[in-house]
Amino acid sequence: MKIHSVDVFIVDLPTVRPHQLAMHTIVTQTIVVARLKDDEGREGWSEVATIGGASYGESTPEAIKVNIDRYITPIVIGKEPVHFDKIMYEVSKHVRGNYFAKALIEAAIIDLAARAKEVPAYELFGGKIHSSLPVAWTLASGDTEKDIEEAKELLGQRRHNIFKLKIGKGDPNKNVEHVLKINSAVGNEARITVDVNQAWDEDTANYCIAALQDGGISMVEQPLPTWNHEGMARLTSRFRVPIMADEAANTVQDVFQIAKHRAGNSIALKVCKAGGLTQTKKVAAIAEGSGLGLYGGTMIESSLGTAICAQLYSTLPELKFGTELFGPLLFKDNLTLNNITYENFEIVIPDGPGFGMEVDKEKLKHYTRE
Repeated sequence: MKIHSVDVFIVDLPTVRPHQLAMHTIVTQTIVVARLKDDEGREGWSEVATIGGASYGESTPEAIKVNIDRYITPIVIGKEPVHFDKIMYEVSKHVRGNYFAKALIEAAIIDLAARAKEVPAYELFGGKIHSSLPVAWTLASGDTEKDIEEAKELLGQRRHNIFKLKIGKGDPNKNVEHVLKINSAVGNEARITVDVNQAWDEDTANYCIAALQDGGISMVEQPLPTWNHEGMARLTSRFRVPIMADEAANTVQDVFQIAKHRAGNSIALKVCKAGGLTQTKKVAAIAEGSGLGLYGGTMIESSLGTAICAQLYSTLPELKFGTELFGPLLFKDNLTLNNITYENFEIVIPDGPGFGMEVDKEKLKHYTRE
């Protein structure tokens, strides 16, 4: 069984409501889907998501596609999918960076290999430890009363009891006040976290984190720009509330430096930014060995990409801060014939061959860019 062809699709999926970050507001999310075929007709599928073109990071959807088509595909054609580690080692020798592209191609190879063996992909990573994982939801209306109402409704449905607020855009003091009012209203039933998306300087962070800590907020994510490791270390040392590195915690080397200098005491895992499932597992091992808490992050993938992340996260011993794999709930439509299940405040880990998701090819065709 050898890889015969590689196809990459850029897809734009509309969301049910605007999703605001410091650098971009998502109303249509761009995802990149890959399909690999082997010489026996089997298919392996994968997905990565990007945010706001080049506003979030360097891996634009267009760059992901062209670099796979031009530079990565020739390396993987003719290879046996079961040797995915060897294939990706060869890719790494010829292609620098391009972590999203590498994650996309590796996941499709793994899906293909697992389907050939008729096992879930998590079996190729030691098997799942968890059958479900806690999942957070982002409150993003910007209206305090509406966010409180939404949080209470989701608590009543037993869908989420961890809520994140994006507070990197606008007046920091007003944002903190907004968060504390929500925490006061639902904090006895839920855990409230905040994500700054690198938007603060250190003076602002010192003032605002003190207020958030006193108000009972349970975690502060990436308050400073990615380059400011020393500032993150000072914040981590000063405050009791956990300081999480996200945009700064990408590769194995990044996470080693964060652990060494304590530039955060927890990290957000993301398969795409680490460069694939295998690399994410290595990142998690470094964090575990150095006592950093783990969070199963998201780039707001649809159901396929969410299944990929969920299956890998299920193989990790502990995710101290749960996951943020709510992506499929944010979209108006779905690219798969089956859906991700959410129940009792958790995401259920998909089973079935590969990543357990069956792509709806008509929907893929409908949403793919010309």
